[in-house]
Amino acid sequence: MTRQAYPGMPRWIPGVAVLAALVVVLPLAAMVARVDWANFVPLVTSPSALDALGLSLRTSAASTVLCIVLGVPLALVLARGRFPLQGLLRSLVLLPLVLPPVVGGIALLYTFGRQGLLGGALEVLGLQVAFSTAAVVLAQTFVALPFLVVSLEGALRTGGQRYEAVAATLGAAPGVVFRRVTLPLVLPGLASGAVLAFARSLGEFGATLTFAGSLQGVTRTLPLEIYLQRETDPDAAVALSLVLVAVAVAVVALAYRRPGSGPRISVGRTTPEPAPSGSVQ
Repeated sequence: MTRQAYPGMPRWIPGVAVLAALVVVLPLAAMVARVDWANFVPLVTSPSALDALGLSLRTSAASTVLCIVLGVPLALVLARGRFPLQGLLRSLVLLPLVLPPVVGGIALLYTFGRQGLLGGALEVLGLQVAFSTAAVVLAQTFVALPFLVVSLEGALRTGGQRYEAVAATLGAAPGVVFRRVTLPLVLPGLASGAVLAFARSLGEFGATLTFAGSLQGVTRTLPLEIYLQRETDPDAAVALSLVLVAVAVAVVALAYRRPGSGPRISVGRTTPEPAPSGSVQ
């Protein structure tokens, strides 16, 4: 039966797959079982909880926009460019994926803090970044940007370049090719990367705490609120954790939704379509 359901797959693979799924699902089920459902609504609608949730959603949205603005050109350069030390640049860009977030927070603090590399110049201009809402956005962007770059670079590499080459042959300027051809081709990868960046920003904790602190309504995001509530009100911490899990599940499900709802462009066509009269073959 196993071989019929999973042709070409060893019998032991589904069993190990179930075990792997339990490693993730079982702790979540245990947390759900621990929730105080009788007081769930009051616990998640307290002023501090609503402030933290609202701040998390606003800063995650802002950091996602920043990731898109910065990540699209960076992914395009990494995927299509050819220059010295390109591999080193890619490694540095992906470094936040493996660094402990608190290390990223320390790096940001010594860059934008009062005594940091750029902090002194920003202070002269009247801008204080550390321990502000802007610091939360920067911390989230630092840890989330690699997710968008990885997704988009992969889409750019697998999407091919022949459509861009045809558009350029027909006289389209590079900017027009980028807007009208490249972006539509990689839009699914860009959307998935943006959603994953939003999810990563929403769950950011270590870099935010180190670089932005924990000020209610200013820098205390939902993960920080959960951490603080764990010391004083474990029931509130569990209830807020469930809210964060529910939002994260919805976001990840959106990123990996079944294809077909949006515009589709066939890149792997082997038989060319008839070209209209007067077009360049």
